[in-house]
Amino acid sequence: MFPMPKAFLVNGLATLAITMLPCVAAAQTDNSAWQDDLSTVPSSSWNYDKAAHLLERAGFGGTPEQISALVALGPQQAVRQLVHFEDVDNSHLQPFDHSGIHDPGLEPFPPSRPATTELAKATGEALGIKVKPEGNRRLQPVVNKFFYWLRASVLETNRVSYWWANRMVNSNAPLQEKLALFWHGHYAVNESKVRDYRKLLNELELLHEMGTGSFRDLMVAVAQDPAMLSFLDAGVNVKGAPNENFAREIMELFTMGVGNYTENDIREAARAFTGWNYVDVDFVINEDQHDASPKTFLGRTGNFDGVEIIDIIMEQEVTAQYIAGKLYKFFVRDEISEPTKIALGKVLRDANYDVATLLETMFLSKDFYSPASVGTQIKSPVQLAVSSYRKMGLQTVPGVPDFNSATGALGQSLFRPPTVAGWAGGRSWITPGLLLERGNFARDVLFPDINFVPPDRLNGSAEIRSVAERIRLGYDITSATQPSSSGEGQIMAESNMLADRDEDFNTRYGSFRGWQMAIERVKPIPRDTAQTNLTAMVLAENLSDTTEVVDYFIMRFLRVPPSAQARQTLISFLNQDLGTNDIAIAQSYMEDSLRLLLHLVMSQPEYQLS
Repeated sequence: MFPMPKAFLVNGLATLAITMLPCVAAAQTDNSAWQDDLSTVPSSSWNYDKAAHLLERAGFGGTPEQISALVALGPQQAVRQLVHFEDVDNSHLQPFDHSGIHDPGLEPFPPSRPATTELAKATGEALGIKVKPEGNRRLQPVVNKFFYWLRASVLETNRVSYWWANRMVNSNAPLQEKLALFWHGHYAVNESKVRDYRKLLNELELLHEMGTGSFRDLMVAVAQDPAMLSFLDAGVNVKGAPNENFAREIMELFTMGVGNYTENDIREAARAFTGWNYVDVDFVINEDQHDASPKTFLGRTGNFDGVEIIDIIMEQEVTAQYIAGKLYKFFVRDEISEPTKIALGKVLRDANYDVATLLETMFLSKDFYSPASVGTQIKSPVQLAVSSYRKMGLQTVPGVPDFNSATGALGQSLFRPPTVAGWAGGRSWITPGLLLERGNFARDVLFPDINFVPPDRLNGSAEIRSVAERIRLGYDITSATQPSSSGEGQIMAESNMLADRDEDFNTRYGSFRGWQMAIERVKPIPRDTAQTNLTAMVLAENLSDTTEVVDYFIMRFLRVPPSAQARQTLISFLNQDLGTNDIAIAQSYMEDSLRLLLHLVMSQPEYQLS
């Protein structure tokens, strides 16, 4: 790391930060009586700080110019513009640029490599590849193709993540992206289970399209979405042998929460969803696998199908309260009082589950701008990265550092939530190690690694790379794919003495070849660095001395100001590094000093707060 003033590296900083994070902003605002008050914030109180808070939560923050534009609109129009983004001009955002990696014959993709080779042996073909009539490794092309698709889907999913991150940074409808991020955690699906970037992309586009509309319609759409059907094992939910995964998660995680249904309700709902499946990327109902007999669910009896089960769930008061509570915790604060949850649940039910109506109520409420809500939310890794880029005025996500690796190191990888429940959020985002890693993220943005190697071009694991190196040295496939624990000398001796072994296929070579084939076809992620010019930013604001520069950086990048002591330390650091406090004298050489200053600002505990 670059040298920091001692004050920023004292022992226990991270522990101190964790204890202060939830309450650090409490003294920064007044209006304490506004907590849990859902009445509309008065226009007379509308100012820059409140507009900045709104953009921080209903989006990812922004530049002073973007915040000032919301101030000019007043609270009602500012909220309406953010929530009702249907007519916003986003023509500059491009659709995802597919690499063209999905080939005919891949569907239905087998559940495993053994299933693939067994299919090939039984039918003479799998994944669109015919088995070789004779010779060594007759099934090798089939195995190669199996691993190709696994690797290619991973790499293309990484590109989808970048595409989405660029939308977050550059969209004129930031709430559309922020809400899609919420729904992505609510309806969690994981690439390692779905194994098809197309399904993940389709679900994301569904969340973009339906996120602020009817929650009932969104729930039906997600329940019929191939990504979710794949993730929750719909293919094995059939008449006579219902699988309860799908039905359980719909009630436990997606609509009502634990304790509001019985185990029998789960079993009966699972029967209603039997036969729901997908072919490639299309939803289908296999009528011969659907249980058409009567079911008893939440006290109602009838010949219910999946949509009717969802409609019965929507009739429950607890459903609106549960969803309103989750949205509140994501956009307002981690704790919600029971009266507030009940009141917001009523707003959602009275609006026929229209999410936009609920969001308007929350964003206009006094409670949203109360000290309990302002500056008390810990930024998720994705929010941290995206808000940093937006506040720096960037139009695209830099390729260095790698967005997926950086956010993953901080605990959040898009399309890879840790469980079906998504990410825990809150304090789980911050540990002593993660706080330091957040500072390292800032450093890597401002001072890019000159030895950066794109992770999507690494050709797999160290084991796979060792296979590649051995093949380059002339080893036969059998010897090149021996585990690394074998001595290299022994492998070379066997390579010289033995003919290549007769076998149906070599799995390790298939994994190696699959990576090669994937990298050949998946388009690379652009690897530009952050195009930021802090000198130009300072000069454009006509800042004359280091105190003004520090105060401007605090205003632009922090929603919670640091202590007076920390502010003074920042000023002293900039004075020392520039050798002067006069910006006119330092303007020809101050860029690196300004970047070091911004690194320090972005490493503060307060920077982790939204």
